[in-house]
Parts: sequence; structure tokens; C-alpha cells
Amino acid sequence: MRVFITGATGLIGLAVTAELLSAGHTATALTRSDASAARATAAGAEPLRGGLADLEVLRAGVEQADGVIHLAFSNDFSSSEALARGIAEESAALATLGESLIGTGKPLVTVSGTPHVVGRASTEDDPLPTDGLVGGRSVSVTRALELASRGVRSSAVRLPRTVHNQGEGGFAGLLTQFARQSAIAGYPGDGAQRWPAVHALDAAVLFRLALEEAPAGSSWHAVADEGDTVRDIVAVIGRRLGLPVRSLPAENFGPLGPVFATDQPASASRTRAELGWEPTRPSLLADLENIQA
Repeated sequence: MRVFITGATGLIGLAVTAELLSAGHTATALTRSDASAARATAAGAEPLRGGLADLEVLRAGVEQADGVIHLAFSNDFSSSEALARGIAEESAALATLGESLIGTGKPLVTVSGTPHVVGRASTEDDPLPTDGLVGGRSVSVTRALELASRGVRSSAVRLPRTVHNQGEGGFAGLLTQFARQSAIAGYPGDGAQRWPAVHALDAAVLFRLALEEAPAGSSWHAVADEGDTVRDIVAVIGRRLGLPVRSLPAENFGPLGPVFATDQPASASRTRAELGWEPTRPSLLADLENIQA
């Protein structure tokens, strides 16, 4: 299968590209710069120059593909305004990808986060929240899944708060960045809130399975660790960086502070049972031992 991938040169995208190629697929990667085009080529993908805002380029990528995996996002969390711009850009891009596939029966695999459910681990059957800071992303994903009724084999892989590889990536990676900047390994609240996690190489396998097998309109959880406490996560970060560990006000973490403070474990029981996905890579706490001071 020839697969068009947005976000193919990020931490998750490179893992997905490698997984697809190892399974005999070919990949075309949307690339915004010479540097990302070089990374895509080195990974074995054919670069297609453009960004999420280049809707005609997206349509061209879909036309030559047998399936699409959408991973790209601006990842600018510097302010609420910047985050809103990124969500609006992604919404238009995902709508374009979906509309270009209507009536083809081809797969469209998109990405969201695992939802937050009070008092328990969320499951694949829980709806995505469409309110709050990042609710707009859930709206876009929900619309993509609704294209199942219009001849698109759309599915969503819900990623946990941290997708990691060699101690980098996800919300845990952001906490590492904050620690380096402030010289304090901090966590909001009492640190008892739980975050799910998955290794990028395990997540990549699930993206491939969804591309190859997922029924139209389905959602899946790429969750290996159901929920590590943020206090435990930051304890490893602080030890690896040689920094003090302490609680800090949620506002110290910028617009994501309220999200960081939320208890949000997640389960992948149905994903494992129905798609046969079984993560085998190191856990988050073990992988954080790769952080370099």
C-alpha cells in the first residue's frame, strides 16, 4: 500500500514510517523544509513539499495514495492563541484529507488524545471531549470518523499524554524541558494525577494495524502504561538532571497547566483484544532513564 503521511518526520512519524516500510508498504511524506525532506528521504519515504496549510498539496498527496495517516500538528503550546491557530490549521487540513477520500473506501487514520473520564481509566468507547482547550481537535477527529458513512475507512488512534522514545517526547518531555529551563523538576498539584504512556515504536505498530485492518469509524487506544503518577515521572526527571523535585502552581506550566493537573489514566483492553496489538517496548519510567543531564 502506498501511504501518504503528514507529520512523518517527527518522533512518532519516523517510527510509523519505519514500521510501514518494514511491513512492505511505501510512504510519501509531507515535508515543510529541506531538513525535513532530508529526514524523510533518509527514512526511506518520498518527500512531498508542503505544510498543513497547503491544501492543494494535501489533495495531491491523497490522489497518489492507497491510504493516509495524519500525524502532523504545530505543537506550539507557547500560548492559548498559538494553540488555537494550530488547531484551526489542523482542522482544515484533516477536512481536506477526508473530503479527498470520500467514496474511495481507502483508509484514513488520524490521531487524537485519550479522553479524560472522572474516576476511572478511559476506554475506546468513551467519546472525545469537544470542549476545553483542545476540544477543537476532537471535533475534527469526530468529523473524520463520521466519513465512514461516505465511503472512507476512517479510524482514530488515540495517543496517551506521553509517546516516548529514548527519554524524549510527549508531556513527560515537556516536563523535562520545563525542568531544564527553571532548574526545578516541577509537577502541578500533589503529583498523584496519572498519565498514560506508550513507546513510539509500539504506537507505530498500532498505526499500521489500523491502516491495514481497522473498521470504518473505529477508535483505538495506543496505551501501554495505563497511568504513571506525575510525581513518579518527575522524580526520574529530577534525578537524571540532578535537580530538586517539588510541586509548582499549575500556571507555571503555561496553557497546558490545567491539563497537566488532571488525572487521566486510560485502558487499551479492547485494542489489544480486537487488533491483537501487544506493546513490547520499555515503559515510560524505564525509558526516562535515558535522559541526559
